[in-house]
Amino acid sequence: MRLAETQEPHSAASTFQQLANTRMDFVRAGRLDKAVQRYRSAHGNLPGLPVVRLALLGSSTLGHLHAGVRVGALRHGVLVDVYENAFGMYRQEAADVSSGLHAFRPDVVCLALDAHHVAASGGEGRAEQVLADLRELWRAVKEMLGCVVVQQTVLPVHWPVMGNQESRLPQSPASVVESVNRLLRSEAEAQGVYLLTVDTWAAIDGLSRWFEPALWNRSKQEVHPRVSDLYGEQVGRILAALRGKSSKCLVLDLDNTLWGGVIGDDGMEGIVLGQGSAVGEAHVALQRYALQLSERGIILAVCSKNDEANALAPFADHLEMVLRRKHIACFVANWQDKATNLRYIAETLNIGLDSLVFVDDNPAERALVRRELPMVAVPELPEDPSGYVGTLAAAGYFEALEVTAEDRARAELYRSNAERENLRRSTTDMGGFLQALQMELTWSPFDSIGLKRIVQLMNKTNQFNLTTRRYTEAEVAAMLDDPSVLTLQLRLSDVYGDNGVIALLVGRLADSATLDMETWLMSCRVLGRNVEEATLNVLVEQARAMGCTRIVGTYRPTAKNGMVRDHYQRLGFAALGQQEDATRWELWLDSYASRDVPMTIKGGKTWTTHTCTAS
Repeated sequence: MRLAETQEPHSAASTFQQLANTRMDFVRAGRLDKAVQRYRSAHGNLPGLPVVRLALLGSSTLGHLHAGVRVGALRHGVLVDVYENAFGMYRQEAADVSSGLHAFRPDVVCLALDAHHVAASGGEGRAEQVLADLRELWRAVKEMLGCVVVQQTVLPVHWPVMGNQESRLPQSPASVVESVNRLLRSEAEAQGVYLLTVDTWAAIDGLSRWFEPALWNRSKQEVHPRVSDLYGEQVGRILAALRGKSSKCLVLDLDNTLWGGVIGDDGMEGIVLGQGSAVGEAHVALQRYALQLSERGIILAVCSKNDEANALAPFADHLEMVLRRKHIACFVANWQDKATNLRYIAETLNIGLDSLVFVDDNPAERALVRRELPMVAVPELPEDPSGYVGTLAAAGYFEALEVTAEDRARAELYRSNAERENLRRSTTDMGGFLQALQMELTWSPFDSIGLKRIVQLMNKTNQFNLTTRRYTEAEVAAMLDDPSVLTLQLRLSDVYGDNGVIALLVGRLADSATLDMETWLMSCRVLGRNVEEATLNVLVEQARAMGCTRIVGTYRPTAKNGMVRDHYQRLGFAALGQQEDATRWELWLDSYASRDVPMTIKGGKTWTTHTCTAS
């Protein structure tokens, strides 16, 4: 920690984050948190780490959790400023626009209500009343503060009155808490609220680790300080997911990872996989878990030191294999070092190295990758393969807030993209390659059907993102009927399939003749295909329909969006100069001629001066 406090900001950010990823307890987390706070006070925020203002609103003592939350979020690449309401005053502060809560202007509110408060009076209908009150509170917080709401589930701290038949006494405190947690799980999604499921984690860790009656009686601390780091870890995962920092790709080794033994030496008959062997079943369990991740949108890749033919054989012919070649978006089997191959995988899939999680049974390979590519997540696997799934799941690399239809199709999207990339590498005629793709770009304004996917993309796209501005679902929903806002969502399809929504644009009328672009983001999957030029053709057409004669664009640099530093210049915008931490660019529309692009463009709706109508 002392070293970090003497370093320049970029190095300090890296060192603090590495320290946050070491084993923590209440005391160590407190020390690290103080060191980070001292550094921020002296030098400002740490580069590359976005700041989230989090309000912890609760009915019990929460101050002992602040350090754990800040360190848990730092572990996932997010800095957090925490606000806590005066004891028991969460409702009053939410309703009072002059309160400290409103002055704090939180990005996220986490409602952490204790079990005694929730089950206060007990009685029949208590759980439904609690849910009705929470729905109203969620609505008020969203409307008044415009922030994301996270609802903590309730710790089951009450002893049963009837024992195993407790559910037959719905008015008991234990039954009320159980009912509230059940109702929360069905209601939160419908209300656009995210859950912090402390009851689940307490069930895994043991409730006695999370709750101690004596501590509650003395200081009204429901969550025990010894699990403050675990609590902070869960909060940190949610905040990181909101900022698009969850990992995207699981890279798997083969020998002694996906199966037992060495395929090159033992042959198909000699590897250990499947029923009849504890080791074989453990490797199947890892494959099943990987497949479940793939089905909810995580990309799978293989990185193995093997001859490719040997490595592929079990995927094609072994009856106990759960994973098949079609599930793997990028398959790399050769004798190069794995750090080099991981760079190749990231390049082929067009994702950042910090989106990769590398799973390998070999400690030496793990050490090499950690040394060469510290941004790649490398879980420390146990020797017993039966612990692989638990280790991977507990690390929380792939925390997700929503699962959309496009998430479910992502594995296929990336597999197709890898095929396109291989075709591109094998051709020297780029124009012919692009024409052969037979691309079709389809655009439309934002709509309620695609709202969740739009919000998800806005909050997770980091590289091709001109301003990296994040939005809540309520903010995006407000754009749908705002005549001063131009929104565009663009899909791209080609001979290999549908790439889904690949670009989002938001522009606001700065005056009657100027459209000011506050967001322009695009998927890196479609780079190098002239999609930027095609998108500009659409943007100019729609800006003209709004009566605009000029488009102004902004580039605000971050640690990850250097690739679009010259975006506006390449598209013919003229420099307007520097504005605070951003560069500004302008394009006059009277002289703009549509670019020739190797794709068909199809539109959904056309903007008039103040309305959006179907064409």
